[in-house]
Amino acid sequence: MSVLRVSIRIRNNLWQVGGNGLTDPSDAAIYLVRFGDIAALIDAGSGRGQGQLRKNIAECLAPNVQLEYLLLTHCHFDHTGGAKAVRDEYGCRIVAHELDATYLESGDNRVTGASWYGATLEPFTIDTKLQGHETNLSIGSGAIKAIHSPGHSPGSVVYTTEIDGELILFGQDIHGPIHSELLSDEKQYLDSLGRLLDLNADVLLEGHFGVIETKKEVREFIEYWRSPIGVSHYAILYAPDDWDPRRGNTSTSGQITNMNNDI
Repeated sequence: MSVLRVSIRIRNNLWQVGGNGLTDPSDAAIYLVRFGDIAALIDAGSGRGQGQLRKNIAECLAPNVQLEYLLLTHCHFDHTGGAKAVRDEYGCRIVAHELDATYLESGDNRVTGASWYGATLEPFTIDTKLQGHETNLSIGSGAIKAIHSPGHSPGSVVYTTEIDGELILFGQDIHGPIHSELLSDEKQYLDSLGRLLDLNADVLLEGHFGVIETKKEVREFIEYWRSPIGVSHYAILYAPDDWDPRRGNTSTSGQITNMNNDI
């Protein structure tokens, strides 16, 4: 019987608290960041590991720290299926881009990919709907910038913050996939990856590949998925007819080897 780890400390006041090996295998990575007495969660997983996620968060946050924000990177089920349960648990505000909010608020099982997981997404409201290209969010004693990065989904967002002089990039699902059922757009996706390269981040926190550092490794990871090889890789692997037999069996390079069921 495997034993789940509680969390992974990434930096001061920054942890991974969910994802495969931490909560449920269907969860994309869930990150927790603290600024003084206020904290924010980046994505919420599928909801199937909610009990363990609660325990993991409690291990990281002191009792006086309030989890006040849930920042969603995009609408897909492995990132958002647990959002309603997280808000019910902590009373936090859910933040998402308006272009993806519509599919969460209507419970669209196709565009959110819930049907790919044999699940139904219960509709929930978005408290703060991001608009435009960039939004600065004040969170406790710190700040997070939301950057609209469409392509994987219409309203995909990355978040950045600075911790101890390092630029941290919450860039969930940089690897795609791109698929018509998800309303993906390949040109927008490639353009977005180009802008992420310009950020020159020190640390990338990805949805299914975890923590990637240094600047050099972050750049190489993004460049791979922006390259013709990367494009053909996600286009082939993530066709729905190939979904079950192909997921989890990827081996492309020394670093890009750990794909789980993800969208």
